[in-house]
Parts: sequence; structure tokens; C-alpha cells
Amino acid sequence: MTERYEGHGGELALATLAAFGVTEMFTLSGGHVFPLYDAAQRADVRLVDVRHEQSAVFAAEAVAKLQRRASLAVLTAGPGVTNGISGLTSAHFNASPVVVMGGRAPQFRWGSGSLQEMDHLPLVRPVTKHAETVFATEDIPAKVHEAATIALTAHRGPVFLDFPLEVIFSRAEVNLPGPVDVPVIEPDPDEVAKAAALLAGAQRPVIIAGSDVYTGNAVTALREAAEALRIPVFTNGMGRGALPPEHPLAFAKARRVAMSGADVVCVIGTPLDFRLGFGEFGDAQVVHIVDAPSQKAAHVSPAASPAGDLRLILSNLADYAGVRADHEDWVATLRAAEDAAKAKEVDALEADTDPIKPSRVYGELRKVLDRDAVTIGDGGDFVSYAGKYLEPAQPGTWLDPGPYGCLGTGMGYAMGARVTYPDRQICVLMGDGAAGFSLMDVESLVRQNLPVVIVVGNNGIWGLEKHPMRMMYGYDVAADLQAGLRYDDVVRALGGAGETVEKAGDLGPALRRAFDSGVPYLVNVLTDPEDAYPRSSNLA
Repeated sequence: MTERYEGHGGELALATLAAFGVTEMFTLSGGHVFPLYDAAQRADVRLVDVRHEQSAVFAAEAVAKLQRRASLAVLTAGPGVTNGISGLTSAHFNASPVVVMGGRAPQFRWGSGSLQEMDHLPLVRPVTKHAETVFATEDIPAKVHEAATIALTAHRGPVFLDFPLEVIFSRAEVNLPGPVDVPVIEPDPDEVAKAAALLAGAQRPVIIAGSDVYTGNAVTALREAAEALRIPVFTNGMGRGALPPEHPLAFAKARRVAMSGADVVCVIGTPLDFRLGFGEFGDAQVVHIVDAPSQKAAHVSPAASPAGDLRLILSNLADYAGVRADHEDWVATLRAAEDAAKAKEVDALEADTDPIKPSRVYGELRKVLDRDAVTIGDGGDFVSYAGKYLEPAQPGTWLDPGPYGCLGTGMGYAMGARVTYPDRQICVLMGDGAAGFSLMDVESLVRQNLPVVIVVGNNGIWGLEKHPMRMMYGYDVAADLQAGLRYDDVVRALGGAGETVEKAGDLGPALRRAFDSGVPYLVNVLTDPEDAYPRSSNLA
């Protein structure tokens, strides 16, 4: 039975989103969207405001990722929307169900030159699943319900609605939409059976599990499938932690041995993009399991590619009753390679050098991070080390920019993480280059009592650009930052706290002070500019 409801446009929108579990709004103040703020006040929806609209969308994306539900960012008309497009694009690449609501100049004066008058839809349509202008107040509930459902339907992603001024400010009495009903995509059983037979019958199978395993709530099903078929598991993105590091089938360091020796590679819930060599695994057959037909790779021809609800697919893999090869020797081979690689890392994690090696930063972080700490990567070179040396112990505790690689996510992700988990450690790992994109939003954290720890790897350069450019041309340009810049002073000026660390032996005490402080705290670590993360270019 539908509920009769009367209110202005903002109240109609938030009353509809309440059914989707939305309890917070991220925004930067703008007059075009005042009714949404009024509705938040009346409905006790938490309102978190920022200093740049990109942070609002990134914060909403963090909530969507961590809580696996729709989230809300509200942007004022014109520059408010355009400032949020990088966040929208990141959510698009990361399949994050973010609902972005925009203000819009009044329709009855359209074309007359009202303040911030522009048509947002042509800009946002390429990076959203759905984008629409709502032209009637009484249509708001149905349009919001439809958009949020689209955002949550696999393959998930952001949606955008904007409201002309007179539409959002006007009142209407309407029936609110019925219950939330997100469609479930049923996989082709023959394709699932083919994938199961390939994995079970392989001599040296490997699973790579990505973010959609977490966002699709398929972590338990992944573990059951891996354990039933006895297949080694590697992870990326928010798939990290799906199997805890101590699990006998969890691997991180033996990837090269695995990829060079595997005869079947099964990639689950992540695209066959540059992070996975574009799906080229030598002579191995590829199984690509995706949450929707739209995510099937077009540039490779997998041996099998089931598409649909990942829980259903993985549960069917776990229940496979056909012929199985013995994988124990293969698991043991990878375990030996894993253990050897970990042993080699000890010197790097404990390096007592001047200047500080980035690896030592992560060696110290491993000692102070709780198992349920949320770790956020916002950077290039410095954060690459995080991917190598930090192993999340639980699913849903790792946030990075994803394949879009957009810097500036850090402070927004930190807000969303702190709103989600008031009592956990929240740690942002940030390069000094990335610090330039969002550090002003520390003021937003301070003002709204959202404590986080920010660790800046400060090498005074754009590390992923300077060293490759030197190799290519014999020189580099546009790759230097101010050496030794005091980013901790910036945070102190904004009301937080921090310190600069120049000696490796001082790292541990500084990190403990940061996590004990209860305020936004930046540890500014002066790292070695010549210690660049070793990797080849992924541009092509």
C-alpha cells in the first residue's frame, strides 16, 4: 500500500530516498538546492558539507561502497555540478550507486540568462547510468525512486537528477512509491556450468576477485567456491580482504608465479583492464565472471563468461559435482613462492635509511592499524607501495580511486568512511601531489568533528611521472614540487594537528600519536625521491 505524502520538492525527494536507507547528505551550500537542506533538517538526515563539490561526491561514493547501498550528494546549479563531475566519473568507473541531485535554473525563465543557467545533462550522461531533469514537482518521488533503483541494479553506478528552481521549491501531495525492488540478474546456467568445469578440471587454476565481489555482497560465496574447488585467490580493489591474509587460499605476493604458471585464470567482479594486463595471461584460458552482461569484455574472448548475480554464480561453483583435478601441489607451489616473497620484504619494511624509504612507512603502519581499520589510498607512487605492503584483514576496509585513477578522493572518502564507522581507525595514505587536490577539506573534517589520520609520503616530486620521463627523454619537466613542504602546518592552520617525520625511527611514535589524537592529524613523512615504485607504464 502506497503512502500519501505532502511536501515541497526537497521533502518529496528525501522521503523517497529514505526507503533506500539514505540517512546522510553530502553537499556544498547553494541556493538552488535549499529545499533539500530544509528537508534534511526536518527528516533528521545528517548533512555534511564540504569546501569543494568533488569531495561531496567522493564522500557519497565512499558511503555507497562501504555500506553497499544508495548514497546522496547534492550539488548546486552550474559550477556546483561541473565541480562534481570527476566524482561522478570515479563512481561510474567504480560501479558505485551514488545518487547526485543538482539544482537548476528556473525553467520558466530558461534562455533568459538566469544565474548559473546551463543544461547539465549533456555533461553528465556519459558518466552516469541515468540522467534526467524533473520538470514537475509531483513527479519527483517516482523519478527519484526510479533513479535510485537503476543505480543499485547491476552493473551498479551513479545517477543524476536535477530540478528547476520552481520545481524543487513548489509543493505537491502525492503517493510515495512502493517498496524498493532491485532486479536480480539470473546467470545462464550453461555458462556457469562451463566455468565450473574449467576451474575444477584445471591443473593450475587461479582466481582474481575484484570490487564487485564486495559490492555485490558475494564475499561469503567467493570463500565457499574457493574452498570447495581448492583454488588460490588473489584480489584487487575492494575485493581485498575477501579472504583474510591468514587463509590458506589467500595470496598476494606470488602473483607473478601464479600468472606465469596458471592454465586457467578466473577473474571475478573486475574488468580485464590495464591492472590485469588487459586479460592477457599467456597460454592460460580465461574465465571472466561479471555481474551484468554489459561488463563482458569486448577485447578478449574468454573461454567462459557467466554474467549475473555473483552470489548465485559463485554458489553454483561451490556446488559443482563434476570431475575435479587435485590442486594441492599447485597451492603448495604458490604458498612457497608467497612465503619467499614475504621473507624478502622484511628488509624493506624495516629499512633504517635517511631519507626514509616509503616501504618503511608501511612497515610501521602494519604495526598500528587495527584489523578493521579503513585504509584509503589517494596518490600514485606512494600509494602503489600501499598496494604492495598492506594486506587488508577484512572485506570492505580498502578504498582507492579505482581504474579511473582520479586524485583528490582522499578527504571525501575519509568523510564517508568516518560517517560510516564512527569508532574505527580511518587512515588516508596520500602522496604529496594528491595533497594539493583536497587538503583544504581538512577544515570540513575539523568543523564537523570527523577525526582521521592522514599519512603523506612527501618526496617533493610527481614520482610516477618524473622517473619515467627521465628514462624516456633524459630529462623531466613539470614533475617537481616543493621539497620538504610542511603539509602538517596546513592541517594545523585548518584546526587539526600534525607533525613532520624525517627519521625512520620516529615513524612509529608519530603514528601512535596520530591515532590517539582524536582529531584530523597529518603525519608528513619526508621520503626518498629516488625510491620510485618499480612498475612499467600502463598508459597503452
